[in-house]
Amino acid sequence: MDSLALAWWMRPELAITLDYGQKAAEAEKHASAQVCAELGIRHEVVSVDCSSLGSGDMAGAPTAAAAQTSDWWPYRNQLLITLASMRAISRGIQTLYIGTVRSDGESHLDGTPDFVQKMDDLMAYQEGQLRVVAPAIELSTAELIHLAAVPPGLLAWSHSCHKANIACGDCRGCNKYMLTYAELGHEYSGRT
Repeated sequence: MDSLALAWWMRPELAITLDYGQKAAEAEKHASAQVCAELGIRHEVVSVDCSSLGSGDMAGAPTAAAAQTSDWWPYRNQLLITLASMRAISRGIQTLYIGTVRSDGESHLDGTPDFVQKMDDLMAYQEGQLRVVAPAIELSTAELIHLAAVPPGLLAWSHSCHKANIACGDCRGCNKYMLTYAELGHEYSGRT
């Protein structure tokens, strides 16, 4: 939901979907392709199988000892930013927008403003001086969706499940998805 709403709001020239070996990769790629077609945004998929390095729900593997949550994948956001930056810089992109929202920092250090600043500093320091920006980091997912004015029909394409290509209804991603729809209210639920 976060990345979809960010794409609707920021309208980047290129959207990058990362298949890093996560269990829900196929659904995420399908949803991203549909959203990008709707927005008229170029879409590229980067595939690098890091599943053997994963932990928890997203990897379908035992949760690592350092994990605070069942969906923790060691250094995941650092990995994703690095992979997306590698593709972006090769395409002449100067700013990488990431869909981090306020709740990400409540359970993971790699969802905090401090982490984003450190990644931005690191990428800007290197060749290409790419900038990493998290425009919605102070917003909840529902606030981002409202601010971006995402149409309900487009939002329905989002896939948040951490465990599978068909939503399991019982993981942190699915729970966030359902709570966000509840927070959005009637205009997004289809109920009057």
